[in-house]
Amino acid sequence: MALGLSFSGGKDSALAALLADPFFDVTLVTATFGVTDAAENARVAAERLGFPHETIEIDRAVAEAAVERMVDDGYPRNGIQRAHEATLEAVAEAGFDAVGDGTRRDDRAPTVSQSLAQSLEDRHGVQYVAPLAGYGRATIDALAGDLLRIETGASERLAKGDYEHELRAVLADEYGEDAIDDIFPEHVQSVVRGRRE
Repeated sequence: MALGLSFSGGKDSALAALLADPFFDVTLVTATFGVTDAAENARVAAERLGFPHETIEIDRAVAEAAVERMVDDGYPRNGIQRAHEATLEAVAEAGFDAVGDGTRRDDRAPTVSQSLAQSLEDRHGVQYVAPLAGYGRATIDALAGDLLRIETGASERLAKGDYEHELRAVLADEYGEDAIDDIFPEHVQSVVRGRRE
C-alpha cells in the first residue's frame, strides 16, 4: 500500500517513516508554498534516509491566511494547524492509498482529530496513518536518538523542509522580521542528517 507521509526533514516525520516502512511503500512528501527553498532540505534528508521524496506545491494564499491567523491570535498554533491540514489535503489528492504524518500523542500543534482523519478518509478514499500517535515526546526523542543522526538548534538557524520555515518567511515579508519573535516562541528544531549505523 502506497503511503504519502508528510515530511519536514525533522526527527518526528523521519521516525514516523521508519516505523511505517515495514507495512507501507513510503514516499516522503514535502509541501511548499514556493516561498523558500526549504523543500530541498527535506529532499536531502529523505535521500539520506533512503526514501523516495516528492514535493507538492500549495497555494501561497494558504500560507498568507495561516500567517494572518497567527497575527490575529498572537501565537502560531492555529496558523500551523491550517498549514498542516492543507498539507494533508494536498497529499490525499496526490494519488496515494494512505496519507500520514509525524504527529505525536502530546503535540499541541499540529494535531489530527478523529473527525479530521475520518473526513480525509471519506472524502479522498484514503487511509490516514499516524505512526507516532501513541508515543509521547520523551519516547520519540529516545527512539529517534537510537535510530537517527540528528542536528538540533534554534528554529531560525536550522532550515528544515517544513511549512513553519516558510510561514516565518511570509510573516517577515508581511509584518517585518520582529513579528517572528512576537509570534513564535523560542524552541529547538531538529534536522535529520541520516540513519545511525
